[in-house]
Amino acid sequence: QVQLVESGGGLVQAGGSLRLSCAASGGTFNWYAMGWFRQAPGKEREFVAAISRRGVSTGYADSVKGRFTISRDNAKNTVYLQMNSLKPEDTALYYCATSISLGVPKKLDEYVYWGQGTQVTVSS
Repeated sequence: QVQLVESGGGLVQAGGSLRLSCAASGGTFNWYAMGWFRQAPGKEREFVAAISRRGVSTGYADSVKGRFTISRDNAKNTVYLQMNSLKPEDTALYYCATSISLGVPKKLDEYVYWGQGTQVTVSS
């Protein structure tokens, strides 16, 4: 069993930055690729970013490329999402999740354990 706790969300003006953190416990962290997803009201959960088990490879949704950066610190069992140049359309509940897939998984059904989410609201 793996427990994931997201933090770092909040209210920010358009153009601002936030850094989300996801702390993992109850499992072997370096066995998992890690991903960030987001879900806005009335919309399906969508892929944002993912990072491989060693942290060497990353992948991003087209909508966030060049603005968001995913990273991980396996010694701290933590994955991060640095979000810059935020836009109102980035407003959503952000979730981190774990996957045993190789590489950089991007599909929702490739992830097994999920956090409860942290809210990001970007005002215009």
